[in-house]
Amino acid sequence: MTRAQLDKQPDEVAAMFDRTARRYDLVNDVISLGQVRLWRKAVAAAVDAGPGEIVLDLGAGTGTSTDTFTSLGARAIASDFSLGMLRTGVRRHGGNALTGQGVPFVAGDAMRLPFADGSFDAVTISVALRNVHDTTRALEEMLRVTRPGGRLVILEFSHVTFAPFDMVYREYLMKLLPKVAKVFGSNDDSYEYLAESIRDWPDQPTLARMIQDAGWERVAWRDLTMGIVAMHRGFKPA
Repeated sequence: MTRAQLDKQPDEVAAMFDRTARRYDLVNDVISLGQVRLWRKAVAAAVDAGPGEIVLDLGAGTGTSTDTFTSLGARAIASDFSLGMLRTGVRRHGGNALTGQGVPFVAGDAMRLPFADGSFDAVTISVALRNVHDTTRALEEMLRVTRPGGRLVILEFSHVTFAPFDMVYREYLMKLLPKVAKVFGSNDDSYEYLAESIRDWPDQPTLARMIQDAGWERVAWRDLTMGIVAMHRGFKPA
């Protein structure tokens, strides 16, 4: 997949992440200057899941984000459509087959989730919604598998809110990000795609409207790191 191909065909995107899986977490730490760890903590606080609750972590990759929920006592399922990511996650969690230590890993497409209606107290997806072919369909699927009154938390790259910083950020995003990824042995084509997909993603109010139109209520968002990412939250009508 080249940097210009943003039609997000599921098989092509999955294959791209398969190639990136081994060093994915390391490169994310580097290119975000460590901010990704703070973002994960913010998502865990917003999901606010505790003992007895079940969380679906979509686009979970290697399960690093999923661990933030299980550490708070909740049960969590890591789901992703990249088998390479899931296999890496299983190995790191000391599991076998598709089960890690305390974390089930389930292959799944966000547009056709392999779960029954109302299965989860909370559904979350971090920096992965951009990669789904049909955003609205994915939001509706997340609604379907969430119990009435349950919540949705989305963390996604967004639009910088501090204008003087925006130009610097865009230069880093489009020119330096793929080079940094290459230095650390990752697939630089993947990070060219990443930069393009971030640039073309809707802004915070537009995504909020999309979430609301999909059936979620009480939708709100909070900017993190000057809007480099935004965290949106909504609730399924009771």
